[in-house]
This record gives sequence, structure tokens and C-alpha cells, in this order.
Amino acid sequence: NSPDLDWEVIRPFVMKFQQTTSPVTAKGVEDTAFYCYNRLTSLNEVGGEPQHFGIPLSTFHQYMQDRATQWPASLSSTSTHDTKRSEDVRARINVLSEIPKEWRQHLRTWNRLNKKAKHKLNDQLAPSLNEEYLIYQTLLGAWPSEGLSEAAQPQFLGRMQGYMVKALREAKVNTSWLNPDEAWENTVGEFLARILSLRSSNVFLQDFIPFQQRISKYGIYNSLSQVLIKILAPGVPDFYQGTELWDFRLVDPDNRQPVDYVFRQQRLSELQHLQKTIAPLDLVQRLLQDAESGLIKMYLTTTALHIRKSNPQLFLEGSYRPLEFKGEQAHHVCGFMRHNHSQICLVIFPRLLTTLIPDQTISPLGEPIWGKTSMRLPPEFMAHSFRNLLTQEIVTPQNGLSMVGLPVGVLFQHFPFALLEPVS
Repeated sequence: NSPDLDWEVIRPFVMKFQQTTSPVTAKGVEDTAFYCYNRLTSLNEVGGEPQHFGIPLSTFHQYMQDRATQWPASLSSTSTHDTKRSEDVRARINVLSEIPKEWRQHLRTWNRLNKKAKHKLNDQLAPSLNEEYLIYQTLLGAWPSEGLSEAAQPQFLGRMQGYMVKALREAKVNTSWLNPDEAWENTVGEFLARILSLRSSNVFLQDFIPFQQRISKYGIYNSLSQVLIKILAPGVPDFYQGTELWDFRLVDPDNRQPVDYVFRQQRLSELQHLQKTIAPLDLVQRLLQDAESGLIKMYLTTTALHIRKSNPQLFLEGSYRPLEFKGEQAHHVCGFMRHNHSQICLVIFPRLLTTLIPDQTISPLGEPIWGKTSMRLPPEFMAHSFRNLLTQEIVTPQNGLSMVGLPVGVLFQHFPFALLEPVS
């Protein structure tokens, strides 16, 4: 409002300045810094802030409550055409944050084993340590769930080499789009070819594959919990093509390849057939035992979407309420309630499983794992029994730990996820 300001001069400058902020951020941060700063690459996502290394559960719940009241129609997206890594790649890499000592030990071993696979260029070894660190995280996240066969190895190697060329050029340290150093890029590609050789003499893969299988198992639970949050927490869920099953694609052009929709239709038909022909408990146990196939992700996705479709007002307008857990394993479970007038839905899922089940071959099921850990029921629902819509089991409140609640070992007796509705 100052009369001294000449807005005829200022306005064009402000408009032009605003036009530069988005591309400068995109090219300077997401397409440069995020390819250089590789501490935990699952955080290096479009719009992300890698300096925020996890948040307390209470902060997560507060954000969801704010979202329910202020932005209930915001998009809940976990993979897009522009994500640096797909949702399931990130879910795997996130596991590393739970086991930093074990991760460090493997890094030292791999660096020692793979030194002979490096070559010196311009008085330095290629790839650099930072680039090598990115490679290992990428391999852990993108490794095929069925393992790497001789038939699949060339295609996977080509994907990884193509990804690293893009990552190196975006980082603009040893090569770039404007000044490409093909010698450096080719040397990094040759490094990948050597360490991904399926010859029995490749000691690196002998150490890498068991660790990757461990990471992958915990990543499955991360991914499935993420599916339930995306669909049933405040917001409108968005699904990028192909993510109904496991999706281990990286940044474009890797994530823009044709999707095999015929295969997905076949898997959906298979799931629907199983739902019609076997008991719900048998179904979830089969899905859990064969989790690597991805059918379990499709089951949680379709079931949660059907629940949302059947109760639109509950999930568009309903409140968000954190659920409280008590007991020795309360730190390893999370849950929330959506409530709108007479409609409610309780969503419960596991978290941080590397310390709950250090042996990844064990499923987080039953009282032997969860002990006396229990979910406190809100007072107005203490007289209700509940149906788990994923297993069709009926669970009833019990007294324990000086409260009325639902034991997590009972909720997760046969399946480590629960979507509960009250039974009148």
C-alpha cells in the first residue's frame, strides 16, 4: 500500500521470478541434490525432505487428524509417473533404517569384495564410494521378488545400467547431460555387470542375496501397511498403473514401460476364484505364505477399496482417531479409527518388525509374538464385538492390562492386518 512503490515495475519482476522458482527447485533439488545425497534414498522423493529422517508416531497421527479436518480430499499417492522409486522399492529401503549396524557391516564387506571390480579413471576409482552406495541401495530395492535367474539377468542388468547412467548424469559430479563422460558411465556399467554375474565365483552375491531376501520380507509388511494407510486414512487414494501387484520399478523411463494388464487380470481372476472356493482363513494363510507373488497386495487393495466404496461418507467426512496400544510389543503396532455418526472402521497393522521378529522367516502372528499387547477400546465401543473384514473372524473385548481391549495376538492370530467393523 505504500505510494512509493512503482507496481508497474515490480509486478513484472514478481511474475517472472515466480516462474523460475518451480524449475529451479525441480532441477536443483529433485534432479541434482537428490542424486548426490544418498544417505537413505527412499527419502529422496519428489516433494520430499530427506533431512526429516522419520517422525514419531504421535506426529503421524496428528498430521492425519489435521488432514481429516482441513484437507480430507487431498490425493494420497505412493507411486506416479515421476517418482524416483516405486512405493515397494521405498518400502524395502526403509527397512535399512531399522538395522543400521547390520547394514554398515554388509556395506564394508561388499566394498571390500567389489574393489577388484572397479577401474581407475582420472586418478580415481569408478564408481565413486557415493555412487557405489547408491548402487547397493538400488539393488536391494529393485531386486526381483522371485530372485534373479539366468534368463532374467540380462534384462535386470540393463535396467540397472540404464538407471545408473541417468542417476550419474543427474548428479552432475562425474558426468552430466550437457557434458557426458561416456568413459565413466561405461566403467560404472561394467562394474554392475561384474558384481551381478551369476557365476558361482561371485562371492558378493553369496552375501548380498540372503541379506536382500531379509530386507524384502520386512519390506512386504511395510508395503502392505502403506496400502491400508493410503486407502483408509484421510485422503483420496491414487494408484499408478501396475501397482496392484509388487512394483519394483525405478525412475523414468523404467516406470513408464508397458504394464502387463493381461497378467493382472489373470491374477485378479485367480484371487476372486480363491475367495469363492476356500474359507477366508485358508485364503489369508495361503496369501501370506506366498507373499512374494504379490497376490496378497492385490487382496488388501481390493478389500480395502470395497470397504471404502461401501462407506463413502465414513472415509470422506469421518473423523480420524488414533488407537492406543499397551503391552510389551505396543511399539510394533499402529492403528486408527475412522468414525462418522454410527459408522466406524478400525484399521490395525504392524510396524518396525526387524526387532519384533529378528528371524524374517517367522510371521508376526499370535500370542507367542505379541504377548499381552492389547488395543484399548474407546469407552463407547467396549460392549461391541468386531468382525475382521480380512479374515471374517469375530473378536470380542477382553479385560487385561487394567483396561478393556482387543488383544493384538488375537487380532493377528492368522493374519497380521485387521480391518474391524462392529457386530451388533
